[in-house]
Amino acid sequence: MKRVFEHKSQPVLPFRLFLIRVLRYFLFAMLLIIISLGLGMLGYHHIAQISWIDSLLNASMILTGMGPVNEMTTTGAKVFASVYALFSGIVFLSTVAVFFAPIAHRLLHLLHVAENEE
Repeated sequence: MKRVFEHKSQPVLPFRLFLIRVLRYFLFAMLLIIISLGLGMLGYHHIAQISWIDSLLNASMILTGMGPVNEMTTTGAKVFASVYALFSGIVFLSTVAVFFAPIAHRLLHLLHVAENEE
């Protein structure tokens, strides 16, 4: 089984390779956001029957935790907005976790190395 991060018994990853790792995780986090934004736009456009630009605005606002802009008038639109809001909360937490995983790992690895040196 291949490890995603180096084991605590291995040396700390060189800084250049660490930056490449952070970039890869950042790009994956952005991919999660883009896919989530696209799903929201499709739902708002097709279910709530609002324009593409308003769909973008609503999906962006929900995804960032700000709240909807347009009023949802149909039952289907209200259900979609509710489900998308719950989904967005999970995506936000997941994206933060993905982005900070290599940084947290490096910090913990450095602390472990410092503990072993003492």
